[in-house]
Amino acid sequence: MSDSPAPVTRADAEGVATVTLARPEGMNSLTLATKIALRDTLHAVAADSSVRAVVLTGSGRAFCVGQDLKEHVTDLEKGPLSDTVTDHYNPIVTAIATMPKPVVAAVNGVAAGAGASLAFAADFRVVAESARFTTAFAGIALSCDTGASWTLPRLVGTTKAMDLLLRPRTIDAAEALELGIATQVVPDDELEPAVARLASELAAGPTLAYASIKRAVAFSATHDLPSSLEHEGQKMALTGASQDHRAAVQAFLDKEKPRFAGR
Repeated sequence: MSDSPAPVTRADAEGVATVTLARPEGMNSLTLATKIALRDTLHAVAADSSVRAVVLTGSGRAFCVGQDLKEHVTDLEKGPLSDTVTDHYNPIVTAIATMPKPVVAAVNGVAAGAGASLAFAADFRVVAESARFTTAFAGIALSCDTGASWTLPRLVGTTKAMDLLLRPRTIDAAEALELGIATQVVPDDELEPAVARLASELAAGPTLAYASIKRAVAFSATHDLPSSLEHEGQKMALTGASQDHRAAVQAFLDKEKPRFAGR
């Protein structure tokens, strides 16, 4: 049995699950073990009804620098790169994007390649002032993966996304905010409390409604207006019949703060 520390950790508190990439010595680069652990942890968090909001972050000075290239060099002779895309990257980003609860990326440092893509897939990106983004893929003669072709154009528009993907460069936190990549930029020493406040707010909110809104936005991105309106109607019927909706209406009438159960 290996005594190596887990490459991904999970800590739960008051409805918030914090998933941390825990390979600071490798700038949280994604080895096979890390990808498997991240995929499985995200699936477990998604299925856990006690979790109402999720934080994804990195340890040390990086959020995640993407594929571990040292391991990748040896893997090039073993099989096609598409295998890890299918087996690991696609399930990871799908878990983030379709999580039936809000996901906050706490970007504590550099986010590159697939690491940037992980942040792009989250619902919120709270970014430390010293953090940096780069798509990186074209710089090592690769196409983009981990959902960047889908998420980045929706954040910054197709024209800017093509520029960032075809001509990778480093984007600082201020530019990330200007482009619409960052939700919020905070001083480095305020990142943890800022993320904690946001995650706590989301965990106390109407999580069934959050999940329905996330699904509606994703659906409408690939469907026409009539189909999107029909889908909205389905989600409105679901949430309109929920305990949370009834509680919120009653709280409004009583001039009280609503308490949400996520159902």
